[in-house]
Amino acid sequence: MSNDLTHFDAQGQAHMVDVANKAETHRVAIAEGRISMQPSTFERLQRGLASKGDVLGVARLAGIMAAKQTGTLIPLCHPIPLTHVAVEFELDATHHAVRCRATTETVGRTGVEMEAMTAVSVALLTIYDMLKAVDKGMVIDTVRLLEKRGGKSGHWRAGEQGNH
Repeated sequence: MSNDLTHFDAQGQAHMVDVANKAETHRVAIAEGRISMQPSTFERLQRGLASKGDVLGVARLAGIMAAKQTGTLIPLCHPIPLTHVAVEFELDATHHAVRCRATTETVGRTGVEMEAMTAVSVALLTIYDMLKAVDKGMVIDTVRLLEKRGGKSGHWRAGEQGNH
């Protein structure tokens, strides 16, 4: 893997990376994160008793919409035609937490890692927004890339080959 920061030119100025000469390949990224909360808040979520409605359903839609808007939110990201976005939740009763996992896909010249992490971040922020009336102390953490496939750098998975 290159140590060069591709979003800076030779003079150190930020720029959008030129991907015109890159090959179009099928690209996939998977990201995850979690939000932890008070036991009573988790119980409300689990039982569907949030006053604002279907928390996870709304958060899923927010994550999908956010993935589609990544190019407008992150200054140097390319707008990418996504071919698939999935946002899934896993309830962790032991830790009173919700784990979110997003998978993004495209056939294109640049990866979809930022789209997957944006989807996770916004989905978790939506959960916070919908439950904050009863728990302002919720904590969002461990938003990270788990895996990416496609492109020149190939397949990467967190925890392998010296990865974090």
